Amino acid sequence: MPTMRHRITLAALLLFTFELVAQTKPRARELGVPFDGTPGQWNAITDVKGVEVGHTTLISGEGPLKVGVGPVRTGVTAIVPRGKKSNDAVFGGWFTENGAGEMTGTIWLKDSGYLDGPIMITNTHSVGVVHDAVIAWKVKQGVPDHEGYWWSAPVVAETWDGELNDVNGFHVKAEDAFHALDTAHSGPVEEGNVGGGTGMICHEFKGGIGTASRVLSVADGGYTVGVLVQCNYGDRDQLRVAGVPVGQEIQDEKVRNKDVGSIIVVVATDAPLIPTQLTRIARHVTMGLARDGSYAANGSGDIFVAFSTANAGAIALNGPHQITMLPNDSLDPIFLATVQATEEAVVNALVAAETMTGINNRTVIALPHDRLREVLKKYNRLAK
Repeated sequence: MPTMRHRITLAALLLFTFELVAQTKPRARELGVPFDGTPGQWNAITDVKGVEVGHTTLISGEGPLKVGVGPVRTGVTAIVPRGKKSNDAVFGGWFTENGAGEMTGTIWLKDSGYLDGPIMITNTHSVGVVHDAVIAWKVKQGVPDHEGYWWSAPVVAETWDGELNDVNGFHVKAEDAFHALDTAHSGPVEEGNVGGGTGMICHEFKGGIGTASRVLSVADGGYTVGVLVQCNYGDRDQLRVAGVPVGQEIQDEKVRNKDVGSIIVVVATDAPLIPTQLTRIARHVTMGLARDGSYAANGSGDIFVAFSTANAGAIALNGPHQITMLPNDSLDPIFLATVQATEEAVVNALVAAETMTGINNRTVIALPHDRLREVLKKYNRLAK
């Protein structure tokens, strides 16, 4: 039986799989979970024009942990703000609610106000190899600056998958980061046990990758806000879905005795925003997570980054540049869209994830769809 690494080497097959899964696997709304706001076409971060997402998923082995051998339950996810063919940077900002985690490149992001390249998400002990791989990929893809350098400070974030994955086996390789970047695409985004989210746990159910979007009204500018999460946080008792205490109602097979883990959240928008405004957007992610039951526990790394695809060409080497920006008084609809899309992205990750058995035959169950509907109906919150 070939490993997942081997099964996804053909880019065309992978893209077909992404689209097929996105079309056939039910998402939270389709199960009757009520959410506020209007989603975009794909209800994904890729509803923001130009944004592309790619995954490399590594699944192999079973049984007792043998460091360096497996079982392997991990991967890499790439978010490319303007698509992999563009060398144009974007304005960005970031925020950390709780710092038990890592996101590289944030010091320069804070000082410069822009992101120059992709955002990568993987497991805790693979940050280094992915960081180096992004630099190599950019050198291969891009051109040097006016001084002849390919200087880069990649943004690479992580969450811990060591409860299911041989995290100290260093199974993520440079080629896996290259694959995630090279196969990044627009349209539907595969969710659940994929990419960097392959071995993650959320509210003691199987977690992983989730995404959602919101389209503002014409009166508010018609802008799009998209969110992608890699969720690995939370205890069961705190889980809320559409305001309903789902975690307290479904107590089967709990796997943690406290809230540990982390969550990385990426927010994209086409609204013309400057870095200080995007930092404010990133801070509002916390409110969406709070709706799902997060309280940013001590052992959790809750780190968020936001970027805008507006103002193309504004970050260049020479001369003054003119940019457009919304007034701060116009940000409220974008704040609300960020909160709503974050809340839904986490639930989409939980709904998409499937039960997984990893190292030492440890099993983490998926959120059961039928039980979720029953609980929502009990509290008169089932949409259909």
